[in-house]
Amino acid sequence: MSTSMPSISEAEWRVMNVLWERSPLTANEIISSLEGQTDWNPKTVRTLLNRLVQKNAVGVNQNQRVYTFYPLYSQNECQHAEAQSFLERIYSGALKSMLVQFIQKESLSDEEIQELRSILDAKQTSTDAPKK
Repeated sequence: MSTSMPSISEAEWRVMNVLWERSPLTANEIISSLEGQTDWNPKTVRTLLNRLVQKNAVGVNQNQRVYTFYPLYSQNECQHAEAQSFLERIYSGALKSMLVQFIQKESLSDEEIQELRSILDAKQTSTDAPKK
């Protein structure tokens, strides 16, 4: 993962989601995938795709007659960078504050609570382990 992850707009995320689902794709295939999900015209999708290429979030195979596009970052890498940015902008980097607010506002099933508890227990065990 690059240290300078490109900032991706909400509209660009929709294009990236198509490419993470399946790639490489031509511009027309991306446009077809977004039909029914958005009311964007093909020119809008091509503009978003060009922006993503300029931001180095999307790569282009130019060896073929028809260009194909593929993501240069995994979905997980982009989600992590976006979550970090959100955490810094809204909660000044205070993860606990964000988690408490979400957990208090959301209704969680017993299974989800148990999963969260297991994650926290595992985290505590790993931080309690002696460092080598």
